[in-house]
Amino acid sequence: MAYSVLSAEIVHETNTFSIVPTDLAAFRRHYLLTGAEAVSVRGDHNTELAGFLDVARADGWALTHVLSAAAGPGGRVTRAAFDELVNPLVAAARAAKHDGILLALHGAMVTDYCEDGEGEILSRLRKVVGRDVPIAVTLDPHANVTRAMCDLADIVVSFNTYPHIDMRETGRRVADILHRTMTGEIRPQTIRVACPMLEEVNGGRTDTGPMIARHAAARAREADPDVFAVSINGGFASADIAEVGPTVLVVGQGDQSGQTAFAQTIIDDIWAKRAEVQNDYMTPKDAARMAAHWSMADGPLIIADYADNPGAGAYGDSTALLAALLDAGVTGACFGPMVDGPATAILHRHNVGDEVSLAVGGKTAPEFGGGPLSLTGQLVWKGDGRVVGDGPMLNGLVRDFGPTAILHVGGIELLIVTHAHQMLDLNQFRTFGIDPAHKRVVALKSMQHFRAAFEPIAGQVIVCDSGAICTTHYERLSYKCVRRPIYPFDTL
Repeated sequence: MAYSVLSAEIVHETNTFSIVPTDLAAFRRHYLLTGAEAVSVRGDHNTELAGFLDVARADGWALTHVLSAAAGPGGRVTRAAFDELVNPLVAAARAAKHDGILLALHGAMVTDYCEDGEGEILSRLRKVVGRDVPIAVTLDPHANVTRAMCDLADIVVSFNTYPHIDMRETGRRVADILHRTMTGEIRPQTIRVACPMLEEVNGGRTDTGPMIARHAAARAREADPDVFAVSINGGFASADIAEVGPTVLVVGQGDQSGQTAFAQTIIDDIWAKRAEVQNDYMTPKDAARMAAHWSMADGPLIIADYADNPGAGAYGDSTALLAALLDAGVTGACFGPMVDGPATAILHRHNVGDEVSLAVGGKTAPEFGGGPLSLTGQLVWKGDGRVVGDGPMLNGLVRDFGPTAILHVGGIELLIVTHAHQMLDLNQFRTFGIDPAHKRVVALKSMQHFRAAFEPIAGQVIVCDSGAICTTHYERLSYKCVRRPIYPFDTL
């Protein structure tokens, strides 16, 4: 029997502290592809859709893919944008009967009218297809997984890696579970356990620390024939919502009490180790002081500005680290991205080789990470910011910085862009004539994803907190909606 399956990718990680709303244009800037175009662009790369298609071909499905849409992390998704993306999916579900539905979501979408974007997508679908059609969902492990998501979807599975490098594999896993469900071989449901924390203390890092043992235990548990997937979600603290925080999910059948008890052991470990921080967050001045004396004997010093990570919804225009590097006289360095559309517009009016004076960065919310810097430098590159990645995360996929320029200021080549993207691929420098492997110091804006591509070239990696809106100093942010008591604000 050829099963009919409906699929879509609708992805957004919402930073509710951002003052920049996520509208339809934000999705179009990142990607908004429909039907065959989505399959052509994303269907044979490290994407959830590619995993769906792998199983569809192997098992002879008739797969109808409605759309693939994602915007860079940012402020709340507008209702108009949300409806524009979700309505075609619901219409396709209403137009024809399907044996199953596959969705690639993020798990931390917040709209301007509800806290649980993914729960709203699932609710709209259930109103059309009822309870008998199985729905399977992939999530990013920075999901704030709500009760509604697990009640409305039969199968909920997250990536197992951070940096995320197993998107296609996760798509295959979820599609396989859906296929077994459609054949009647299994009857899965998703169990969820949680704890009162803003997020797992190390953001869910899987390359080091206690998450390694937790995932080993999860994989061992999956050897049980009634356990189909165990997901460990670190949560996303930049979303001020009621159901924020770490969760463990078990997709299985049969002994729910035993599966719940197992999930609880992992959550208890996350809670018990809530103060065991792996990252040592330096101040920009301390990071710059170290950079000024770095010898590069074993490779460049990589400095990641954790707090101004566009990949978590920060503005990407914090100037605190750049100012510190310039004040310390750091040379042989590159820095990127500095997200500043007005600055790139000015630089594009000049010729390569010109000396240009202008204000850079710090224009969105100067109280977070510093105000504009008055800089004078030489314009060494300008043009289109389209990048095709070749690293573990982006291999073959496109990111577009929009109009882009390189300004050589002091001893630093500064990548100034129009559209925000975190740095997670070496080609995000190399495309513009900068080889980070041959720099003494590489300063970039990212939390963890940069490690997949940049750690192999690094002599050492350090992280700093510039005071931008993804700061780990949560007390500097105005939380209003999280359920109290919650760690680290309250004593529990």
